[in-house]
Amino acid sequence: MDILIVEDEAEITQLIKLYLEKESFTCHTCRDGLTALEMVQTYSPDLIVLDLMLPGLDGLEVCTRIRQKTGIKDPYILMLTARGEEIDRIVGLSTGADDYLVKPFSPRELVARVRALLRRNLRQGGQTPILRSPHFSLDCQQRLAHRWRHAEASELLDLTNLEFELFSTFLSYPGRVWSRAQLIDRLWGSNFFGDERIVDAHIARLRKKIEPDPANPLHIKTVIGVGYKFEDTD
Repeated sequence: MDILIVEDEAEITQLIKLYLEKESFTCHTCRDGLTALEMVQTYSPDLIVLDLMLPGLDGLEVCTRIRQKTGIKDPYILMLTARGEEIDRIVGLSTGADDYLVKPFSPRELVARVRALLRRNLRQGGQTPILRSPHFSLDCQQRLAHRWRHAEASELLDLTNLEFELFSTFLSYPGRVWSRAQLIDRLWGSNFFGDERIVDAHIARLRKKIEPDPANPLHIKTVIGVGYKFEDTD
């Protein structure tokens, strides 16, 4: 699998590249945001390790532009940041990053995070090909999600890889209450080392795309003190 490393500090870039190549990943590197956007078009990476603080376009803008592009493979994005404040992590996730890692970090932890994200692609083999509810359908082989307004009219939903996995989890078990820990285990695997509140950021992004009124969700509902559940009725 191809990984693009976008990091302006040469020593960190070489360290990340060394550890990922030991795991048999193919790595490409660059040091600024504009070049990163060009390389995404050229190499169509499976995952991007993206530093937040970059010359020119910063990591937030790069992430936003990648998620807005159509016609390219939708990569997983692991954002690196030297900032530890919660607001910075939330902003990073809100732009479409799938996970974040705060510097300084262990290279082994970074490899574990990368493997946890890429493992999602390998788990799709046993999944039901088509998932349906009264207002939604997910084609898990073509990776397409639709919202149905009535029997003959549907709207294609623009979901990232991780948002698709999250939605397919809910749609597979309507009415089931999922804790944050259960969703993390299903989406990232047992190697996840981050904050459970990462789930809340991705729930908020998914609600913006599927709910008529994200502030008053009809489908992905919060179960206070427990987690989340999906409901859809005629």
